[in-house]
Amino acid sequence: MDLQVQLRRLQQIGLNAYESRAYLTLIGHPRFKALELATRAHVPRQKIYEVLGSLVEKGFAQVVHGKAKLFSAVEPKLALEGYLARRREVFERELDDRRHLAEMLHQDLHSVFVDSHQDRGPLDYLRIVNEAGQISGEYRRLLARSTKEYLEFSRRPYAVDPVSEPRVREALERKVECRLIFESRDMNPVHKKNLRALVKYGAQIRVDSELPLKLALFDGRFGMIALVDPVLTRPQITALVFEHDALAAAFRRLFEDHWQRAQPLL
Repeated sequence: MDLQVQLRRLQQIGLNAYESRAYLTLIGHPRFKALELATRAHVPRQKIYEVLGSLVEKGFAQVVHGKAKLFSAVEPKLALEGYLARRREVFERELDDRRHLAEMLHQDLHSVFVDSHQDRGPLDYLRIVNEAGQISGEYRRLLARSTKEYLEFSRRPYAVDPVSEPRVREALERKVECRLIFESRDMNPVHKKNLRALVKYGAQIRVDSELPLKLALFDGRFGMIALVDPVLTRPQITALVFEHDALAAAFRRLFEDHWQRAQPLL
């Protein structure tokens, strides 16, 4: 047995260094007195009872009663499975507690947020986002709130590829009309196969030789325009996020024009 590897693995699942050394030493012997184990496992004598108490609590060691108090290892499979099951229960309780706290926070803070956004500035309907993670987040947020329609000019490079984005299918399940146009130069057998799978979920897909820009429109009111920096050699996307009826209507007419000229996916 590679002792260092096993020590490292035990620490990765949650035991500390002293507990790991003590347990591996216990495994190789039927039973130990506490101070004997301290010497064999290189655990400070003043720490050994604390270490053994923790191992017993975590299910890795047990007390063997006799004339003297002895300790032995719990069979590894039982010890590991029991320990992980208890940790899972703790994590699930903590997650439930945090969900409850999050719900209370949402209720307490929502009214403050709404009140603070009543007075809009002159350009609050436009926002510029140039970080990839934020662009993805904005796209998913707008898609998740869509109730009627989602239109997209889809071309590389992608901040989010709609073909593999779960929220597109969720929108289709909500009966949102989803129409997407892709560029023919992005087509390959794998991509076409994935697009056909999306069509089976209800999406309408067409192919055009060239699209003027990257565009996504939601419910005829919200949208995103993604522009690739023409100067940088490595593609970098800057997105303009807008909430503007007239601007959305203009882009929708542009989309409809390309939709009429685009070819159905074969």
